[in-house]
Amino acid sequence: MSALTWTGLPAIRLRTARGAALALGTLVLVTAFLAAAFPRGVDAYETRGVRHALGAAPPEQRTVEISVARGDVTAADPAAAYRAAELTRQDRAIRRQFEEPLRVSGGQALYGVRTAKALNARDSWLPRPEGPDPAMSLYAVADLARHATLTRGRLPRGAASGARTVEAAATVSTARTLGLRVGSQLHLPGLTVRICGLLTPRDPDGPYWAVDPLMAAARQDVSAGTPPQKYWRAGLLLSPQDGPALTATEGEPEKFWRYPVDASALTAQEAPRLRDRLVSLEHGAALAKVRGVAGGGALADSAVDGLLDGFARMRAAVAPVIAVAAFGIGTVAGIVLLMTGALAAARRSPELELLRARGASLAGLTVQLAAEAGAVALPAAAAGGGLALLVVPGERVLPSLLAAAGTGLLGTLALPLRAAAAHHRPRPAARADLATARPSRRRTVAELTVLVLAAGAVVALRRRSTAAGGGVDALVSAAPVLIGVIAALVLLRLYPLPLRLAARPAARTSGLTGFLALARAGRAPATAGLPLLALLVALTTASFGGSVLAGIATARDRAALTAVGAEARVFADKPLPAALQRAVAAVPGVADAVPVRLSVQAADDGGPPLYLVIADPPAYSRLARATGLGAFSAAQLADPGGDRPLPAIVSPHVLARFGRAPMALQPEFGQLVIRPTAVRTDTPAQPGGDFVLLNARSVARLHPDTYADPANGPTLLLLSGHSLDAGALRAAVRAHTPAAGPPLRLALRSAERAALADSPLQQGAERLYTAAVVAGAGFALLALLLSLLQAAPQRTQLLARLRTMGLPPAQGRRLMVLEALPQALLAAAGGALVGAAAIRLLSAGMDLAPLALPGAPGGGALGAVRLRTDAASLLLPSAGVVVLALVVALAQAWLSERRRESAELRMGERP
Repeated sequence: MSALTWTGLPAIRLRTARGAALALGTLVLVTAFLAAAFPRGVDAYETRGVRHALGAAPPEQRTVEISVARGDVTAADPAAAYRAAELTRQDRAIRRQFEEPLRVSGGQALYGVRTAKALNARDSWLPRPEGPDPAMSLYAVADLARHATLTRGRLPRGAASGARTVEAAATVSTARTLGLRVGSQLHLPGLTVRICGLLTPRDPDGPYWAVDPLMAAARQDVSAGTPPQKYWRAGLLLSPQDGPALTATEGEPEKFWRYPVDASALTAQEAPRLRDRLVSLEHGAALAKVRGVAGGGALADSAVDGLLDGFARMRAAVAPVIAVAAFGIGTVAGIVLLMTGALAAARRSPELELLRARGASLAGLTVQLAAEAGAVALPAAAAGGGLALLVVPGERVLPSLLAAAGTGLLGTLALPLRAAAAHHRPRPAARADLATARPSRRRTVAELTVLVLAAGAVVALRRRSTAAGGGVDALVSAAPVLIGVIAALVLLRLYPLPLRLAARPAARTSGLTGFLALARAGRAPATAGLPLLALLVALTTASFGGSVLAGIATARDRAALTAVGAEARVFADKPLPAALQRAVAAVPGVADAVPVRLSVQAADDGGPPLYLVIADPPAYSRLARATGLGAFSAAQLADPGGDRPLPAIVSPHVLARFGRAPMALQPEFGQLVIRPTAVRTDTPAQPGGDFVLLNARSVARLHPDTYADPANGPTLLLLSGHSLDAGALRAAVRAHTPAAGPPLRLALRSAERAALADSPLQQGAERLYTAAVVAGAGFALLALLLSLLQAAPQRTQLLARLRTMGLPPAQGRRLMVLEALPQALLAAAGGALVGAAAIRLLSAGMDLAPLALPGAPGGGALGAVRLRTDAASLLLPSAGVVVLALVVALAQAWLSERRRESAELRMGERP
């Protein structure tokens, strides 16, 4: 065959088979897009996670602070080291020491001189709650005018060198608390401070003010003496020129520079380097450079490295769970691409056999097929990868490019490699039926190898758990996929047996449809096993992913319920208003509003305190049943009458501590003698605590006067129902909050549930896992559709021939359905069963706490979060497989009926 012919054949093939080329290009484009988008998606949610970890932290935890104590200042003129110009020079030099990715927010930076030890103000007119003098901290800081608004007076001016009186400003809040006004003088040890102005912080929650709250507002502290006494602490703001004046006081002045870390441009890939920079700044070479600028005794401190450590632990805990999804969707996509090449090779088998019989070399044939497939697959992979880089945000480009290139390479080589294996040597055409094919020894060895790998992966996952740390283990992450592959291989070996058994009785029946359908299903080519493999792996991955998402949702629901105890919880430190219960009961969605008296009782054994829960049994039992927290029958708390001990429901820990003997409690109502009669692990008023539940009517009978006293009224209101109107509930609570006294607090289960999923790292990982599950299910349906369309021409011709012999249309539709059902039913049933088995096998090694609960890599108080079997994810994809098979079969029969038999039969004569 000439070179011109060989180079022209791919172009001719693409022109004559545009539909097949378009289908291959679309499949490769979508697969390459998903493959390239996955690593960028991981980068995107990890970057949002690290920015959230730093941005959501309090200001004091996301700053870098450098300080130099007075004793570490070794200059010949110590006062000169505290001058504003020197501090500004050092500030600029320190900033130049910060290397990427350590970025600081210059606008919120703060530097100056402060007193490390508070100075007591002796002025008698200052407030003294319990006797001690107010303690003042002095700050000579820069950029005060830029961060505060002058309300009264003026900003402080620098005093003359050696002066004993300096000017200071105070915030309006501090002035209101201490009774300061413009012109007030405070006499401190070694210094007199005159108030020259009152300020209002422009951004009180920003790092400039919030890191040291004394700068913005006075606070009440308690002395360390005996007895402890309350006193006021406050901060006064001096001119930056007055730093040297603080050296004359007893306040142990120190220089400081405070820099908020700017995480707005930080990426997840930069987080480890940022931590290394911070550690070096605190303890390493960077600290030595800073000391060369600020002084030999300079110290650097930051909590940002701790925040980064927490993010790294969460990231490492989430990564193995996400790797399971990556291996699943990657394997399914690869199988579908390989199946596409195998089906194309089977469809073109007569053509390839003819070429080999006429002398075409195997190498030349392989190159020709690779050129045909590459002309479509490689541009499609490049387009898919480029689209992912444009659409999906992310930092790293190389992993996405490699994933897209791998997809294009697989799409290019699937057809030529399969064709080369099938036509290694020219031989007469022989039918390789699925029902009669015998597995080769090589296949047996390969299947046994996969079986050993799957067993090892399951054992490793059950022993180590995904929360054990140490990064992603490829074998462990591939465990669900390997289980699906093993199940598919087993089913492929067993599939011919039921077909042969069913075909024998069908052959003896008078009807044609059943026998013909089973015979054609058994005569399907051996390559028909590839769709079954793809379907089982995809269904296993989808059901496993659905169980992961169900386990996450269940854990969050349980955690929110444990935190609140009901759908909503209204509580206060003092008895609730009597009208509140009627108001909240009228809120839409509220089914029950149960008042509860909850008090804490000291235990005689010196152990943890007991929570005494007193409620009306019928209402409280309804609440317990509705929430699933310690359901009980109201009859278990029936009043025994007389002086007999009151029946009580207790927690297991209380029973273990005190047994079932009667015991006396001394709440505010009076003495109560109780006897434990039932044990429950939880109760709505105190989930998981050491509680004692009593009948409110029994307590009212024994102590009618004290029980009826409004001062001993319910302090807790638990609400049950569905779809509570949160806005109306908050409005009702606000309307009944007393003007004086402790505020009423409202906790909503829905709000707690939402708070458990507010971490961008968790949200991104969960969304990515959901997308992987959906994509896996889509590839499964695509595999089935490709397998059905592969045999569509032969089925159409069969129907045409049978109609010429008098086959009614109804029997033709029945034949199409019965022929498509065996493989679809096998895949659907096998997928559901294998998915359930995979969940049972791998549940012990999958800890979903890092995904489900923020900051709880070990599950926290709820323990490890395991997989939960989800009926929808098990059954819906399997049902979709059967439905799609039926729809395709019926659609093909309908289209065949609309064509004339002569046209269908002539189509089969075309090459």
